[in-house]
Amino acid sequence: MALPCPTPPGWKAFASTTALRLGAACALLWAATAAQSQTLKVVMHSDLKVMDPLVSTAYISRNHGFLIFDQLVARDAKGVVRPQMADKWETSKDGLSWTFTLRDGLEWHDGTPVTAEDCVASIRRYAQRDATGLRLAAMVDGYDVLSPKVFRIRLKTPYGLLLDALSKPSLSPLLMMPAKVAATSPAEPLKPEQMIGSGPFIFKRDEWKPGEKVVYVRNPKYRPRAEPPSGLAGGKVAHLERVEWIAISDSQTALAALNRGEVDMVEILANDLVPVARQNRSLIVEPLWQQTYFFRPNWLHPPFDNPKVRQAAMVALNQVQMLKGMVGDPQSFKPCYSVYACNSPYYTESGMSGMVRGDVKRAQALLKEAGYDGTPVLIPHTTDLPVLNNLGPLAKQQLERAGFKVQLIAGDWQSMVGRLRKKDKPADGGWNAYLSSLDLADAQNPIDRGHFNTDCKTSLLGWPCDAKLEQMRDAFSRTDDPAARKGLAREIQERNADIGAFVPLGEYSAVAARSNKLEIVFKQPITVFWGIKKKP
Repeated sequence: MALPCPTPPGWKAFASTTALRLGAACALLWAATAAQSQTLKVVMHSDLKVMDPLVSTAYISRNHGFLIFDQLVARDAKGVVRPQMADKWETSKDGLSWTFTLRDGLEWHDGTPVTAEDCVASIRRYAQRDATGLRLAAMVDGYDVLSPKVFRIRLKTPYGLLLDALSKPSLSPLLMMPAKVAATSPAEPLKPEQMIGSGPFIFKRDEWKPGEKVVYVRNPKYRPRAEPPSGLAGGKVAHLERVEWIAISDSQTALAALNRGEVDMVEILANDLVPVARQNRSLIVEPLWQQTYFFRPNWLHPPFDNPKVRQAAMVALNQVQMLKGMVGDPQSFKPCYSVYACNSPYYTESGMSGMVRGDVKRAQALLKEAGYDGTPVLIPHTTDLPVLNNLGPLAKQQLERAGFKVQLIAGDWQSMVGRLRKKDKPADGGWNAYLSSLDLADAQNPIDRGHFNTDCKTSLLGWPCDAKLEQMRDAFSRTDDPAARKGLAREIQERNADIGAFVPLGEYSAVAARSNKLEIVFKQPITVFWGIKKKP
């Protein structure tokens, strides 16, 4: 007959050797139970394939990066830049010198201290690839390491967006890493063994099983800031001992696992499953993230090497029909006829008259004017992400009404991302256009929104090339005058309507479902795992 485990207060009553042995076994059981109670199992929107958030703009890589690494400075919920790893910064009177001092007690996961040299190396790597970083690099005259905790950025000219560039929250955010890691070329993805950060969680490389699960454990040496969390700034308090990303590609299977208690959270529900999830009273189902859809043409190959053809696509696509087909519930989406988020200070509809409203006749006239010869438009189409899997068929339908010939290439998200990096001809493994979504945090201004990078040498994934738009972005980044910035933002949108660097397709709310045992302490701009508590 098995003896029952005593409760912890009953330890002293166990005096015999047998009882002590039983007590030791029970202690292990209690420890395992306690650890399990603080283990979060979550189905993320995608499996993790590329771990380097600078090389991959996939949000799963960004989310992975924020668990492991930390930022020098970060934006709070109102978009204000706050110190994070930095304790403070000082600016010279002429605006050409910015000096940053690191806070005490910063340490990498391998036990070595964080230094100013590490931060400079991280900024240099970021500034070689990311669109916002490239803009920063053009302004920088040099870096000086003044002490192990202090470094200086010297500018060629005053740059009002310096802190914005250093605090970029998404689409390749600037994350600090050891200099030996940051020395890796930004063209080469970081390897699993290089996942050495200073953030609130540690990546468990020995437990990583691609296509099955990714594991993180709490960093016991992490020292959160004293301020309350806000946005991506403030105290990153890791209440959870362990976070497991469980790979389940099928949405119904993921929800079934959540209903059975096998996982604690599904990051993004398929829209048609939201009403089903709400029937379970033990779940909390709510919109957590605001995003925008977009269409991105490839300028390198016909037919979108012709601006008239790109304009025809902008006219043919219909935001309202796209949102109804993707989201369904009118309370969860809204048209936004702006290239900036509707909650952005730069929101405007200037230049967008007649765009993305499904004007078939006008689109047909533009195609005829362009001399479109029926060249197929090849669109990689992701099938494993609920928030994206119907974009391709909807766009195909709308474009074909206007006279385009469209071919969809179905595949999983990670395969699509790999294909999008190729500049090859569509018939040789390349592509003509793609559709995806973007966090509103990435659509606030023409610098953060990488789609606006039309520099012929550094633009990415679509490779637009337009000197006039780049001149406008340069002027925007150099001025500190709010009125001048608004005017330039408007002109940039009008220019995009002429050249078609990308097409905005409206905004929607991504819905998450989680066990009611989970408490999210603060409103999170993206899926981060500090500030989440799990009740026993």
